Amino acid sequence: MKLEELNIYNLAMKLGERIWDIVKGWDYYSRDTLGKQLIRAIDSVAANLSEGFGRYHFKEVKNFGYYSRGSLYETKTWLTKAHNRALIGDDDYRDFLKEINNIGVKLNNYIKSIGKNKTE
Repeated sequence: MKLEELNIYNLAMKLGERIWDIVKGWDYYSRDTLGKQLIRAIDSVAANLSEGFGRYHFKEVKNFGYYSRGSLYETKTWLTKAHNRALIGDDDYRDFLKEINNIGVKLNNYIKSIGKNKTE
């Protein structure tokens, strides 16, 4: 299997691009303070999945899955701050939270699956 065939990775990449498109339209101060943190968090979700994918020990792959999950929850916090500060509208905010929750479920399932087939 290739990394690009991993559904959870593709979902994280797509969400990162959607968030990027919104943040790049913010004023300098908002981008420099909250925006950079938000982009780093969401980009880290896919980046940690890819780094884990490149590892060959199940424990390492799983650990990077946990890091990815942490970044996903950090993203949720930064999105909430952006919404509270009127940088993200209600509709986008609801859509992003829905997608984060969807990715979270899939990410948990991915983490649980790591190493399951090593004895089969």
